[in-house]
Amino acid sequence: MTVLRNIGELSALPGPIALAIGVFDGVHLGHQEVIRAAMDFSEKHGGTAVVMTFDPHPMRVLRPEAAPRLLCSTRHKLRMLEKLGVTHVLVSPFTNETAQTTAQEFIGALVRSCRPLGFVSVGYTWSFGKNRQGNINQLMELGEAHGFGVYGVPAVQLDGEVVSSTLIREAVRAGDFAKAKRLLGRDYTVLGEVVHGKHLGKQLGFPTANVAVENEELPPSGVYAVKVQGSGFRVQENNCGVANLGLRPTVEVGATDRALEVHLLDFDGDLYGSEMEIVFIQHLREEIKFAGLDELKARIARDVEAARTILVGHRGCDARR
Repeated sequence: MTVLRNIGELSALPGPIALAIGVFDGVHLGHQEVIRAAMDFSEKHGGTAVVMTFDPHPMRVLRPEAAPRLLCSTRHKLRMLEKLGVTHVLVSPFTNETAQTTAQEFIGALVRSCRPLGFVSVGYTWSFGKNRQGNINQLMELGEAHGFGVYGVPAVQLDGEVVSSTLIREAVRAGDFAKAKRLLGRDYTVLGEVVHGKHLGKQLGFPTANVAVENEELPPSGVYAVKVQGSGFRVQENNCGVANLGLRPTVEVGATDRALEVHLLDFDGDLYGSEMEIVFIQHLREEIKFAGLDELKARIARDVEAARTILVGHRGCDARR
């Protein structure tokens, strides 16, 4: 997959260019319809389909105090787009200067860079430009003036609700992974890099990977049976594990930031610096403060056995001894 970093780089791609534009946080079912529209146009008319997204999330510039936690970081988003078959992505920097760009100036920059711009697909309620003054009607007028087609994709509904990133965040925060999966069209996952911790898990006989996530929405604190997808390492016999998400009250006094630790079942290897994508399968128990390390070790052993029972036969896992 080719990743472009500014609008000017569009000029190097064969036209007509079909752009799917949006933040696409989560790449959920609604976003997939917007992306599919651009890919369909490109297939029918030749040229190149490009997914255009923004980094950081515009709310982090416009109203940082109200910016949501993300369903996926930019790096995570790129992985998901590639899985959808997207071949070109434009990650456009969103700055204070970007926020002052009018709707006409924004579209004008796209028209000048593409050879030519043939099609734009967006969500029907999408707004753009300074003070969010641009809407689907203005986009259609600009399309008519500059000779490109426009498709405003209607909202996708599921079980009587409009699929949205906000609704998915609520489901994740509630630990409702089944609902999140329905709305996303895939398992909800978090992506992060394995970093060094205090190595206490190894001392207890259950080595853990400390996963640093990038401002991604997380479920409630607790212990979970998980499936793990990795890059930069090979899982020997399975890709299942037990995750602890929380403040680690038994070993951390006064911690305020939640940590995510994963123990891979039957794995022995070096994971530091690797990327780890984690699928939360089932909640096992609440996070508990134990009287000491021996009690903690005994409970972790029970958690591992409970996870094995749940994960045996689960697609993509081999949790048998």
